[in-house]
Amino acid sequence: MNQNSKNKTAIIDGITLALSKPDPTKPEWIGQSEALKQILACWMVISEKDLPLSPRIIGMPGIGKTTLGMVAAIERKQPLYIYQCTSDTRPEDLIVTPVLAESGKISYHASPLVSAMICGGICILDEGNRMNEKSWASLAPLLDHRRYVESIIAGLRISAHDEFRACITMNNDESTFEIPDYILSRLQPTLTLNMPNAEDEMAILRYHLPFAETELLEMTVSFLQRSHQLDLEFSPRDGLHILQYAMKRLTQDKDHPIAKDAIWQESIQKVLGDNALDLDEMAEKKNRALGGTSLPQGLGDFFFDEDSPIHPDR
Repeated sequence: MNQNSKNKTAIIDGITLALSKPDPTKPEWIGQSEALKQILACWMVISEKDLPLSPRIIGMPGIGKTTLGMVAAIERKQPLYIYQCTSDTRPEDLIVTPVLAESGKISYHASPLVSAMICGGICILDEGNRMNEKSWASLAPLLDHRRYVESIIAGLRISAHDEFRACITMNNDESTFEIPDYILSRLQPTLTLNMPNAEDEMAILRYHLPFAETELLEMTVSFLQRSHQLDLEFSPRDGLHILQYAMKRLTQDKDHPIAKDAIWQESIQKVLGDNALDLDEMAEKKNRALGGTSLPQGLGDFFFDEDSPIHPDR
């Protein structure tokens, strides 16, 4: 295999592949230092007979799963590639895609995953739980001791560079597709990210929004921490959006200032919806919907909210 770093191409068995560009983002990892140590341990090779692991990172949306993989790549000083998985992802999308040029000739473009394999980089398969089994099956040999993929379209077998590493992020929600066991057994170990504590959450918000007012930061952290206690699915990303909108509204018309409490309430409503204005009531409704201990007993309660004015028992 020959690489041309200037033109960002690679030649394999006489076939030229145009390589994807690495991701230039340089985030920081705040809190949960053990999670960073764990993913770095997965990517170590401690013996000639050893192979790196491809862990799956599990957690709620917006908690920092992708950021964890990005920072781990920075720690290892390797180029980072990110592939966004969807329900429409096809095997050729994951590996090599043919593109018809204006000249009428077909050129071949390597996916971010294959580009990482060729260049000795790190690839994050983001939201892997959205991908169908056919696409996952095409990666089975890459995720075990064989460490290669095959492109039917280009007629190539592409082996991974010794320094190639991968991880897969998955949300703790309903998957579009159920990942088959023979793939899950290759995506090991499972690294779980939890919601941050108050100190870390404040640090995350301050890092991303250093211009945010302290009072609004404290209100947002208090809100998020309460939501975590109630097992509601609001994340630091939600907090960032709440703060961003609130700060924009505050600075929009300085001649006619609006009370911070009113702006913050408005921001909650616009970002998360009306129900988020009362977290305790929201948690109670969620508990009832999931079959909690406070489930109503009357037949009418299965068809009407307990506070509905048309409830037959009211």
